[in-house]
Amino acid sequence: MDVAKSSVPRTPPHPTHKLKLLLRREFWEHKGGFFWAPIWAGGISLLLTLMALIFGEVAMRREAVTGMKINGQVMINGLDLSLITENMSPEDVQRLADGISLSTASAMFWPLLVLGFVVFFYCLGSLYDERKDRSVLFWKSLPVSDRDTVLSKALSALVVAPTLAIAVGIACMVAFLLVLSAFVLLHNGNPFALLWSPDNLLANAGLALAAIPVYALWALPSAGWLLLCSAWSKSKPFLWAIMIPVFAGVFISWFDVMNMFNLDSSWFWKNVVAHLLGGVFPGTWFTAMDLQGLQAKELGNHLVLLKGLYSVLASPQLWIGAGAGIAMITAAIRLRRWRDDN
Repeated sequence: MDVAKSSVPRTPPHPTHKLKLLLRREFWEHKGGFFWAPIWAGGISLLLTLMALIFGEVAMRREAVTGMKINGQVMINGLDLSLITENMSPEDVQRLADGISLSTASAMFWPLLVLGFVVFFYCLGSLYDERKDRSVLFWKSLPVSDRDTVLSKALSALVVAPTLAIAVGIACMVAFLLVLSAFVLLHNGNPFALLWSPDNLLANAGLALAAIPVYALWALPSAGWLLLCSAWSKSKPFLWAIMIPVFAGVFISWFDVMNMFNLDSSWFWKNVVAHLLGGVFPGTWFTAMDLQGLQAKELGNHLVLLKGLYSVLASPQLWIGAGAGIAMITAAIRLRRWRDDN
């Protein structure tokens, strides 16, 4: 019976299962950057917001000793939001909701800013560090191809890390609204009417989640370049990753000044150097968004912002960069196969 069982051929693991294990490995090895760094950044921003509200509250109460007038009524105990909102027109209420929506979305700023630094240094060190500490010998002894290994690192940088950072950012928005709710209740306001509008939190969260595919495509050339430098450089990958595009920009600028080859140095700095080195930072695609014909009041409309966000997909710069990023990731895979610093 046991011999019959052992003679049954085993089905090889599905490629997606192997990729899932590799992604899990990358997460646990870099949990501090992928998970805890955005949390710490969001926590510090919320702490600073709370300190600013406390400072403003103390300052208002000091001024309220002499009495403040709002709508002709004198308030001795500080700000009373009910006196402000009861006479507001529907247009004023909409403007207030847009302002609150913008301030709520700003709670995601610090986790997303940290995301850019985390992805930058993760891609830059992911293939270099495993050669530096010789752990690459162990990983190459496993039945895992160089293609799967490098692709798992690219997916971790372009999909897993931004998804986790946006999830933390959404949690920061909820915490920010809770802090503001306490402030509104303290001043006789209705937080459900002023703050907790479904169009506010859900639309901001949906817009952030919808930006993940745009981020992945826009950051692809930057991640590909950093992975290529990580696989190629024998030492100091940071300097190589920075110096090569910067020096190329300097030469292009020199040719431009000398009126040779009819080169546009400003275009090169903006579309090549800045994209290679800064494409991993969210929001750097703003210059490629089609916002023509939009007025300032329409920028608070989430559907308009979503349309502008996906207008980046029609930009040639995005697809040319994505193609270059795929080519550089392919080169990083081939370099990892034979790269040996011994």
